[in-house]
Amino acid sequence: MKANAADLPYWCQDQDALIAALQSGPGGLGSARATRILAEVGPNSVERAVRLSVLRLILRQFESPLVLILVFAAAISLVLQQWVDAGIILAIVVGSSLLSFFQEYRASKAVDELKERLALTARVLRDGVEQLVPVALIVPGDVILLSAGNLIPADGRVIEAQDFLVSQASMTGESFPVEKRPGQVRANAPITERTNTVFMGASVRSGSARVLAVKTSRDTEFGAIAARLGAREPETDFARGVRQFGYLLIRVMVVIVIFVLTVSLLLHRPVIDSMLFAVALAVGLSPELLPAIISVTLSAGARAMSKRGVIVRRLDAIENLGSMTILCTDKTGTLTEGKIVLREVLDGANVASDALRKLAFLNAAFETGIENPLDAAIKEAGEAGGLSTAGYAKIDEIPYDFVRRRLTVVVAPDGAAQHLMVSKGAFAEVLATCTKVEIGGTALPMDAARGAGLEATFKAKSAEGLRVLALATRRFI
Repeated sequence: MKANAADLPYWCQDQDALIAALQSGPGGLGSARATRILAEVGPNSVERAVRLSVLRLILRQFESPLVLILVFAAAISLVLQQWVDAGIILAIVVGSSLLSFFQEYRASKAVDELKERLALTARVLRDGVEQLVPVALIVPGDVILLSAGNLIPADGRVIEAQDFLVSQASMTGESFPVEKRPGQVRANAPITERTNTVFMGASVRSGSARVLAVKTSRDTEFGAIAARLGAREPETDFARGVRQFGYLLIRVMVVIVIFVLTVSLLLHRPVIDSMLFAVALAVGLSPELLPAIISVTLSAGARAMSKRGVIVRRLDAIENLGSMTILCTDKTGTLTEGKIVLREVLDGANVASDALRKLAFLNAAFETGIENPLDAAIKEAGEAGGLSTAGYAKIDEIPYDFVRRRLTVVVAPDGAAQHLMVSKGAFAEVLATCTKVEIGGTALPMDAARGAGLEATFKAKSAEGLRVLALATRRFI
């Protein structure tokens, strides 16, 4: 049975049909319709829709078994008409709870204010006119205008593109930018192969595009990841330890109450007096000052961290950070810098070559097409090594494209009768154009054995996680 087009993923639908389904057009949505859609789908934010209210923050301070034990102790003291003891216990409970509440409330307000100051905007077509719209107000059907340096505010289809390269490191961990262009891809294509789709949280490295917003907020790929990570707020080790200690005290108190009550009844003492005595004894074992000590200590730690620019939203997270022995994080931007650097330049004999380094530098330095981190890394390494374009004049260039997968630059060395053509790009594509290989400064015929040796080097370097490029040259008049 043929699937309904509306049931297909948006990246494999016909572009015009998708635009019509979202009731959009070349000029984007009308302001009135955008407002109605916003009321239906909510703001474009991956944060939890329900924020902790002041009352919820206050009640959270009483979730600890230690606090509940003290509340129970205060109640028993009131029953026994021990007003001073009850007042002291209640003062400790209220004081420690308020201290924790105010610290968490201030931290929550500080985070909210920081988010407001850092509110992002995007260029969107509304009523056929380009407007600067807060990212939170973008809705499905909006036509977003993107250019180099922009953060992508929603998942959507590329409807127009010009040399449009996007970094999806936040989604896939891949440092190299990906070209995005209009078209359709198969329904089961993974994220890395959806070349007609952009994702919230990615950034534009170069070029420009018009994108039809299709998914916003928690319906985006980024939102789905955030939802999985925030499905259940994990309990810290410190909070777990305090809770388990509280339950231990409760068990001990229950055992003491049963034991003392049993002994008193066996001694034929009044039942009411025996019960009150047993409960009072158990309450006397409760650590009245422990919650206050915990709150004061953690609050002091939070204040010390705030002086270093760290906002602590939950006090019990401080102890978790302090007890950490191994920190496991994502790759890009933490364990790695998300930046490409030149590792080595080898000739056909797998030997380091300064001559090839110079040629690669000239190719990257004279390139004027699509910016990419590979050329930037080659230029940076060359300049650090004292290389320059002095003594060379650029004659022509064939920019890199995703069909040839090569960048070709023609230069004229000063005083030379011949021009020098330098091509750099994907290993297989460059190798296919070569008839000779340079080994030890000598150009030798490219036979099967030498080709196999280059293939082996390519595979070995790729297995190390390196991005391998090939370089070819030709001299002509």
